[in-house]
Amino acid sequence: MSTTTTTPRATAENDVAKRPGTPVLASIGAQNLSLIGALIAVLALFGLLNENYLSLSNIQVIAEAATITGLLAVVQTVVIICGGLDISVGSQVGVASVVSAMVFTGTGSNAVVGMLAAIGVGVLVGVVNGLVIVHGRVNPTIATLAGLAAYKGLAQLFSDGRAQGYVLNDDVFVFLGRGKIAGLPAMVWILILTAVAVHILLKYTDIGRNLYAIGGNDTAARLAGININKYLIAVYALIGVVAAIAGILLTARTGSGQPVSGSEGLELKAITAAALGGCALKGGKGSIGGTLLAVALLGCLENGLTVEGINTFWQNVAQGALLVIAVTIQQRRSGERAVGLPH
Repeated sequence: MSTTTTTPRATAENDVAKRPGTPVLASIGAQNLSLIGALIAVLALFGLLNENYLSLSNIQVIAEAATITGLLAVVQTVVIICGGLDISVGSQVGVASVVSAMVFTGTGSNAVVGMLAAIGVGVLVGVVNGLVIVHGRVNPTIATLAGLAAYKGLAQLFSDGRAQGYVLNDDVFVFLGRGKIAGLPAMVWILILTAVAVHILLKYTDIGRNLYAIGGNDTAARLAGININKYLIAVYALIGVVAAIAGILLTARTGSGQPVSGSEGLELKAITAAALGGCALKGGKGSIGGTLLAVALLGCLENGLTVEGINTFWQNVAQGALLVIAVTIQQRRSGERAVGLPH
């Protein structure tokens, strides 16, 4: 005779499932509802403080400014889901930005060659990260922390520490940085297409299911026949490609290759957005929709603080606080024992 033990947490979840309106809550997600509420509150607050904050032109400014962070947050979501982390994404953006501009200039203003070179470098650094983690058996945080320093150094070595090239005389770069399609900036469309593609990959393919399985329980995933090493290397290569695209967009926005300016601190923003969006930092949980909502929240908050003339140092404080809050909420919801404290 078998018995089934029901935990208080499971009982509470069953009770919630019986409440009216729960199907709507389940489809949207409690985490996403919280983000939507916070986003509305931020928009309302800064809209009252400044009448131009909710203008179409400022909304477009927010969207453009959030695009690069959004791209990195989307792929950061993927790597966190499978139990990894990439702290080097900001430095990867800097390397790609410099390479795209320098190759563009060195090949007689050939934008396509410059972009392909940047993407090739992105694949290379991503694969290097993956190989160090998989075959070097280095913790992802340590491996990519080393990458953060190394790739930043490479970007500075390539560029001699200065902005390189000038791309605003090229139609392709100008379109990427300032063009619009159906009223939306081209940069925003790139983010939307990337997010949709990754969402489909995660939710509707065996690859996505395997990534969640790896992050949820890597031992069970290995016993099920999933080649974890290949998946991890591929995920870090994907990060390199998307970081390179972000670097190209940074070049297009600023008009030149930027070794540090514009890319420094992007790793914190991407990780914060993924954590706020519901990614469990231990892996196995996360969604692109939640991450994009968090990106929008961070973008609106940053723009509002800037419009109100708040010191940028306080913006960094706010980002750090949000990351701590997001992780604290995750720990509380998971019911894990607090470090060093009794239950």
